[in-house]
Amino acid sequence: MVDTQVRPSDVTKFPIIEAMLHVPREMFVPLQLREAAYVGENLDLGGGRILLDPRSFAKMLDALDIGPGDVVLDLGCGLGYSTAVLARLAAFVVGLDDDSARADEAQALLSAEGVDNAVVMSGPLSDGAPDNGPYDVIILEGAVERMPEAIVQQLNDGGRIAAIFAEAGALGVARIGRKTAGRVVWGDVFNASAPVLAGFERKMDFQF
Repeated sequence: MVDTQVRPSDVTKFPIIEAMLHVPREMFVPLQLREAAYVGENLDLGGGRILLDPRSFAKMLDALDIGPGDVVLDLGCGLGYSTAVLARLAAFVVGLDDDSARADEAQALLSAEGVDNAVVMSGPLSDGAPDNGPYDVIILEGAVERMPEAIVQQLNDGGRIAAIFAEAGALGVARIGRKTAGRVVWGDVFNASAPVLAGFERKMDFQF
């Protein structure tokens, strides 16, 4: 996966390569999907959650430039693969999933893999996890049509946030935001696609 999908996508930073080589991706998917764990596309975990394709995830990590002192919020963490990778890059990671049973399973998998600087919580994704913030980095494991203000408020000034923004058609755009003086300025990084996370849909205006 690293040699065929990550490095060819110009992701060459050693900490990212080392983390993705170390964390066994197949351990963080349902048993029936283990043979497909390393395919180069989003993997449907069920219940509205996906595992982002390795290329997109790695390129987001590359653009976020996570350091060993960073505290990270991992929104839509599923069964915890992304949280486990992030935990090898950062000081501490909070994973959040909106399904309590899935969050409990993710926490058990992280514990089984010896990840001791991460915790998985359950709750609405669009609310974030304010009690553990603010965060130096926020990453969303899915697409958004809008970014709730509650999430922006949980990002430290000077912090970075990564999300795939759903666009018209099949593809979306992965963007990195940097927060300065309370405001996030976004920049396009690469094309990518993913299902829109619950709570991040565009609000519809009612018309009569």
